[in-house]
Amino acid sequence: MHLLFVDESGTPPPPDKTDSQPHFVLGGIIVPEEVWPKLTSDLNRAKARHGVVGEIKWRYFSPARGGKPHSLSHLTDDEKGLLRTELFEAVAKYRSVRVIAAVVDTAAAYRHWPSLKSDDDLYHLAFKQLSERFQYFLQDLERISGQSTRGLIVSDNRNNDQDSRLKEFHQSLLAGGSFTSGYANLVEGLFIAASHHSPGTQFADLVAGAIFRSEFRGDSRFYDQIAASVRRGPNGQVAGYGLVYIPKK
Repeated sequence: MHLLFVDESGTPPPPDKTDSQPHFVLGGIIVPEEVWPKLTSDLNRAKARHGVVGEIKWRYFSPARGGKPHSLSHLTDDEKGLLRTELFEAVAKYRSVRVIAAVVDTAAAYRHWPSLKSDDDLYHLAFKQLSERFQYFLQDLERISGQSTRGLIVSDNRNNDQDSRLKEFHQSLLAGGSFTSGYANLVEGLFIAASHHSPGTQFADLVAGAIFRSEFRGDSRFYDQIAASVRRGPNGQVAGYGLVYIPKK
């Protein structure tokens, strides 16, 4: 069994708000079931070393400028940088862990697909692309190993209505149709997990943040630490395999 943990960096906007939210990334980290407890232990040890109590979010690593206290408020900027490096090193050290993401240009996506009418539609499109790459990853493993390989998706919670609509959308993907991939390797049902209870979605949030910063801020320092874990094609290509651009570049 492989687990895909999903979280986003940035917010998918409605069609009339793309100027304020021109991009977002839906990031995912694929973790084999036997690695999941090890990665969880790595997170807990790193938090203990730095005296962190509570969940870790990408935005908490921003330089301190006042505001509401959070789990990293007591750390200096240098200490935050060290903690983030330790967490990305934990991802990179497991060769079986893979990173995938949907990288969305919001205004271009709405222009390219006139059928997209809402922020939910845009999020669902990114989720579909991400889930398809997870299915392709499982198919590749099954073909190489000759053994049945199953997968389960765990998504960070948003709000109750959004979560309910995403669950329905996920079920429609599994049911199949003329415009969807087959999902023969996925276990039915989408799990929604509050990030403060889910180490996996906390790692997904970090992955999404690193990719967002690399793609849209020209800062690849953090992406470079996990680049070797990004899913690649047979010739080493990332685009279309580990990073899916919406719409295609």
